[in-house]
Amino acid sequence: MSNIDIILPEKAADIGNFLVGRLLPFRQKRSVGPFVFIDHMGPAKMSAADNLDIGPHPHIGLSTLTYLFEGAIMHRDSLDNAVEIYPGDVNWMTAGKGITHSERTPDGLRHQDKFLHGLQIWIALPKDKQEMDPSFVHIKGDSLPVWEEGGARLKLIAGSIGTHRSPVPVYSPLYMLEIKSDRDMTIDLTDRLYGESGLYIVKGSIENQGHNYGPGQLLITKDAHLCTFNITAGSDIYLFGGEPFPEERFIYWNFVSTDKERIEQAKADWTAGRFPKVPHETGFTPLPGTKPPAT
Repeated sequence: MSNIDIILPEKAADIGNFLVGRLLPFRQKRSVGPFVFIDHMGPAKMSAADNLDIGPHPHIGLSTLTYLFEGAIMHRDSLDNAVEIYPGDVNWMTAGKGITHSERTPDGLRHQDKFLHGLQIWIALPKDKQEMDPSFVHIKGDSLPVWEEGGARLKLIAGSIGTHRSPVPVYSPLYMLEIKSDRDMTIDLTDRLYGESGLYIVKGSIENQGHNYGPGQLLITKDAHLCTFNITAGSDIYLFGGEPFPEERFIYWNFVSTDKERIEQAKADWTAGRFPKVPHETGFTPLPGTKPPAT
């Protein structure tokens, strides 16, 4: 990445009963291509008494992507989907005009020690698709394109690169790529990436123009065509990005939109109970700084 524009360390963020490393947004950089939010969960060793319990909460104007390295999450949503997410799978939920979902430790793991490690990502929708009907798809890991380049194994999690295309139904030109290497080598993607690009190091390190970067660092370039770097053996890295949108995206809590008034409407709708409910779920996650409605 010979034209690195920004180097960001992940920062701690509390999501209720779980501490994550937040990669996006940052004050210096609000998005990378259409990617507007990335949390690195864990790696966390959780006791039998500790569980992930993110109760029903709403989204608009985005797609969420959950990708696990270890552990499992039970996803439920207001479209009546109930799916356990396992390492290597892609959980893709498009909120559009509005969806509600929950994320919890599956029942089979709630009373035993366990690990949880993965990425949770928000991808903004194009302006003309922000109010589309919500949808959900779960893609098994063995359905994703995987190929070898030298000593590196590449997996296309979402989007397209060169002749490779993920089955995840994205709505704008983007890519999310996993790269694992079993030896020191040079990765050259200059002829296949496009738009803006971010590189996040989960394990190991990379070297670029005499500088070394390690776990927890996010490198961002505004010209992905110049994406070349050296990777060390045993490294796991994730490349993501794509074509940025011409319009600014506003984010409040779990809402993303080009229109601030639309976000205000979503806030009012959630507080008034006008979002769809998640079957077999109870509880209510209030807007930040507010209390649940009286019952």
